[in-house]
Amino acid sequence: QVQLVESGGGLVQAGGSLRLSCAASGRTFSNYAVTWSRQAPGKEREFVAGISSDGTFTSYIDTVKGRFRISRDNAKNTVYLQMNSLKPEDTAVYSCAGNRRGNYDYIRPSDYWGQGTQVTVSS
Repeated sequence: QVQLVESGGGLVQAGGSLRLSCAASGRTFSNYAVTWSRQAPGKEREFVAGISSDGTFTSYIDTVKGRFRISRDNAKNTVYLQMNSLKPEDTAVYSCAGNRRGNYDYIRPSDYWGQGTQVTVSS
């Protein structure tokens, strides 16, 4: 089992950048694929980006391609989401989740979830 804690959210102006971190506890973090998803008020949660357990493969939704970059440092048990050129429509609670299925391009409620971090982009 792995426990995940997100950090790095905040308030930023449109066009700005933030880097989110997802820190994991547990010795087997390198066995987990990790995803970032987001949920805006009144909307369903949507997958944003994912990375395979060894960092070789990544996946993004079309609306963040070229602006967001997911990476991981297994030595530090941490996954990052670098978000550039932020837009007001990126405003949401961002959550990371881990799974041992190896899937890095979709999310499931049964994944191991963090508590989320708020990202607010002002226009």
